[in-house]
Amino acid sequence: MDILRQKKSAVKRGFLDDQFLIAMPGMRDERFARAVIYICAHSEEGAMGLIINQSQQLLFPDLLVQLGILNEQEAIRLPPSARDFVVRNGGPVDRSRGFVLHTDDYKVESSLAVSDTVCLTATVDILRAISTGRGPRHALMALGYAGWGAGQLENEIAENGWLTCPAQADLLFDTDIECKYDRLLASIGIDLAHLSQDAGHA
Repeated sequence: MDILRQKKSAVKRGFLDDQFLIAMPGMRDERFARAVIYICAHSEEGAMGLIINQSQQLLFPDLLVQLGILNEQEAIRLPPSARDFVVRNGGPVDRSRGFVLHTDDYKVESSLAVSDTVCLTATVDILRAISTGRGPRHALMALGYAGWGAGQLENEIAENGWLTCPAQADLLFDTDIECKYDRLLASIGIDLAHLSQDAGHA
């Protein structure tokens, strides 16, 4: 996660930071088929992002129990907002590691500002806060991430593998995961039928 460490120490943001990547219809890597990815960090060294429209089967209360944050009885009594918090598949890299994207009304020392309004936190503090209703106003959690080496993402975009557009908070944090891909394309005025099938690889 060198790219995140660089971002933590750097003031300048990459030009793809706080952007959505939208997989083109011809995406050859099935892991990214119809994927919407939020870019958290981008620099000359590479890029890191989270897939936001693929859910995990693991439930948030079960995850809290696995991590030892709550016992099973406490997990049963979670408030609905925490009980129904969806755990997403953030990408194929380091699937055991969790990341929480959230609004900037919650911050701890390890929180990383992605934009003026969105932060990324990868410590258990935020999971405890969410479980007790003291977390951020809006948040999403993902296990794993998508990563690219130097120049790799730029090449994939040039090869027609991805569309990019500025991230929209309502689409980033809403819980309608199934329709997010189609709604995002519609929001930027793109008809799926008119997109080229000739895409690069991821």
